[in-house]
Amino acid sequence: MNLLLAFSPFIVFVVIERLAGIPAGLAAGALVSAGLLMHDLLAPGRTPKILEIGTFCLFGGLTLLQLAIGEQWSIADVRLRVDAGLLLIVLLSMVLRRPFSLQYARERVERGHWDSPGFMRVNYVISAAWAIAFGVLVLADVLLAFVPALPHAVGIGATVVALAAAAWFTGWYPEHHHVSGQPHGSAG
Repeated sequence: MNLLLAFSPFIVFVVIERLAGIPAGLAAGALVSAGLLMHDLLAPGRTPKILEIGTFCLFGGLTLLQLAIGEQWSIADVRLRVDAGLLLIVLLSMVLRRPFSLQYARERVERGHWDSPGFMRVNYVISAAWAIAFGVLVLADVLLAFVPALPHAVGIGATVVALAAAAWFTGWYPEHHHVSGQPHGSAG
């Protein structure tokens, strides 16, 4: 499973939230996250990923919290929570010296490269690129929440550009960053 598929719970959340409301969107995100985790648990040679575990906890926790408190959150409130949670997962993976992209890259690169400093550096850079993208999402969410006159198209545009740039960079950077001719791995 590649890195971009790991973001499918967020896509499902957005689609279901639009069609059936916030609680259903959160629950759908949790279910898709659970499906990704089950796939990695049952597939030979695969292990659950930091991003998938964090995503399941994020969507599951938000679903339970909303059900428990019964408060109706606005879409801006939920998006801020989801985007901030995702940013936190990525940053935490880096602080724990396990950049989240590392697990995906190891599925695509020979084991002999896993411990090389270049391989680790590439994965820190890719994870940092995603952290920046999620930081842009959080900033857009905050701006939309506190500057109501700001057109929603600005937030949507910032989100699309940030995510597209991070996805492009994830594919481009490993292929263009070689030390001694050794590939460092793509998380994509």
